[in-house]
Amino acid sequence: MFRGDDELKYYKKIRLANNTLCIIRNATITDAKGVLENTKIIREETDFLLSYPDEINFSVEEKEEFLEDKENSPCEIQICALVDDRIVGLAGISAVGSKDKVKHRAELGISIEKAYYGQGIGTALTKACIECAKTAGYRQLELEVVAENTNAIALYRKFGFTETGRNPRGFCSRYTGWQELISMLLELD
Repeated sequence: MFRGDDELKYYKKIRLANNTLCIIRNATITDAKGVLENTKIIREETDFLLSYPDEINFSVEEKEEFLEDKENSPCEIQICALVDDRIVGLAGISAVGSKDKVKHRAELGISIEKAYYGQGIGTALTKACIECAKTAGYRQLELEVVAENTNAIALYRKFGFTETGRNPRGFCSRYTGWQELISMLLELD
């Protein structure tokens, strides 16, 4: 992890549990198509995320703009996990806000294709986001996770995230009805 003149940068090679090489790095505008494809795949595989595949209606150009903004940001980042030059996971940190009372807070989001569960990508992406959040000067990292997503909760707890509250009607799934959301927090200082 390093900081450019005015932006966060991340790059690391890791070996997955199956000994495959995985690159964890900033997503760039040239990744826009792959990011969209990955986003749709993951939304088809899980009901634990905010949106459904049919709600992903960004054009490649809009995604390029989004990624360019993240690339040039001093305090936000979009990170991708690549195996064989294909995006298989995404993570990022976003500012909660720019006002003095909340500028110490960032939100974390992670998603990984099911075929790559249990290989170490979640750990690598979480670690990368924590490092980037610290470099950006955030004092706490926050997230919400569906209570039934026990693997994600275990991952976050491994890094020291603690539960701060629950919303029993946080999501209303098309398939299962109400999904409880757990709010979690990691203090960075």
